Amino acid sequence: MNITDVIENFSYLDDWEDRYKYVIELGKELEPMPDALQVDANKVRGCSSQVWLATSVSERDGEAVLHFLGNSDAHIVRGLVCITLAIFNDKTAREIVDLDADAIFQKIQLREHISAQRSNGLNSMLQRIRADAHNLL
Repeated sequence: MNITDVIENFSYLDDWEDRYKYVIELGKELEPMPDALQVDANKVRGCSSQVWLATSVSERDGEAVLHFLGNSDAHIVRGLVCITLAIFNDKTAREIVDLDADAIFQKIQLREHISAQRSNGLNSMLQRIRADAHNLL
C-alpha cells in the first residue's frame, strides 16, 4: 500500500463512517509483524492502545533506508499504523526527516476525525519514526 493510493481512496469516500471502515480495512493489509518483535522494546509509548513498531535498516546508493513493521491490538489503530507506514516505509533517513506527514494527514482530514488519544498516539508513532531516522543521519 502506498500513500498515494490511500489519499485517492479517501477522496472517493464521502462520509466518515465509510472512511473509518476503510481505515479498519487498511489495518488488515499491514505486513505481518512476527510475535518475536512485539516486545516491550518496540512498544510505542503514548498510545492508548498497544502499538508496536520495529525498524530495520538497509542501504540504497550509500544511504540508510528504513523499513518498518507495525501492529496494534485495536483495529482502527492498526489502520492508522498502516497509513503511517505507507507514508514512511522504505524511505531514506533524510527523506523521513524532511517529510511533512501532517500535510498528508490534513489532506485526508484524519486528525479532525480521530479522538485526542488516538491523535496523541499518532504523534508518538511519528516521533518514534523520525527519531529512528534522525539517529541514522
